[in-house]
Amino acid sequence: MASEYTQKLHPGSTFPEITVSVRGGGSKTLGKPENGHDWQLVVVYRGRHCPLCTKYLNQLQTFKEDLAKTGVDVIAVSGDSEAQLQEHMSRLEVDFPLGFGLTIEQMKTLGTYISDPRSEQETDHPFAEPALYVVNEEGTIQVIDISNNPFVRPELQALVNGLAWIRNPDNNYPIRGMHK
Repeated sequence: MASEYTQKLHPGSTFPEITVSVRGGGSKTLGKPENGHDWQLVVVYRGRHCPLCTKYLNQLQTFKEDLAKTGVDVIAVSGDSEAQLQEHMSRLEVDFPLGFGLTIEQMKTLGTYISDPRSEQETDHPFAEPALYVVNEEGTIQVIDISNNPFVRPELQALVNGLAWIRNPDNNYPIRGMHK
């Protein structure tokens, strides 16, 4: 029964084409690196109501340069409205793109776990629990991490170090988790 309510993406599969509105206007397609990079780190976060997400995004900013040195672009997205994201900006110190308005259908396509708010004080819409995808130059999922709660997320220093190691051609490191 429980397996019927969520569809998970798999390492080595093509990252789905999902376009979101971004802070400052316009839109971006998740998994499409920019700024001269050929990989992209896509971070799905719960929203402004989550202090752990705020901390994680601010910490991610401190690793943006290290990720850029290995050719990895960064984008983060949530189901928050534009107004909620604007309010959240008072607690965020980031300059990477922030997407908003992720729909429930898009959350399902990404394979995230989706939660209902505990109260109207928390937020006013269902939201995605944390997820992280590293999409390579072929549009394929190289690294994936999907959590069902805000307390379990990849430690960013380990992730950055690992991506640098994976991207080093001398290591010839394949996509892991491909056994069927």
